[in-house]
Amino acid sequence: MGKDSKAKEAGGKGKGKQAAGGSDDSASKGKGKAGKADGLGTCTYVKARHILCEKQGKINEAYKKLQDGWLSNGDKVPPAEFAKLAAEYSECPSGKKGGDLGWFPRGKMAGPFQDVAFGTAVGATSAPFKSTHGYHIILSEGRKN
Repeated sequence: MGKDSKAKEAGGKGKGKQAAGGSDDSASKGKGKAGKADGLGTCTYVKARHILCEKQGKINEAYKKLQDGWLSNGDKVPPAEFAKLAAEYSECPSGKKGGDLGWFPRGKMAGPFQDVAFGTAVGATSAPFKSTHGYHIILSEGRKN
């Protein structure tokens, strides 16, 4: 009953979850909204900021500041505050711009960086992770196709 019967009434042909979940497919195909499941694997471009440190201890120190200020309370880190920490901690040239990497397509960034960047929900901050360039924290700012 419930959702399935509503889906039939809304014009579905009674295919159970498939009919009820039809809106998830359309939401993940370029309308600028993530699907209700997670929608993280469907976009083509991500807008992100990051902090890059050669040493794990330094990235952990930056992450602790994010935790103490926002993450431990369940809050999202404001981009302006993330940018201040990036300017202070990041060893990447983008640190001078608050860690702003702008929009980049799938395939431009290497291995784990791309996986984390495209796997982090908009507004969320990743946990520290290692790549071939060092240790990173990513703040996802946008997704588009």
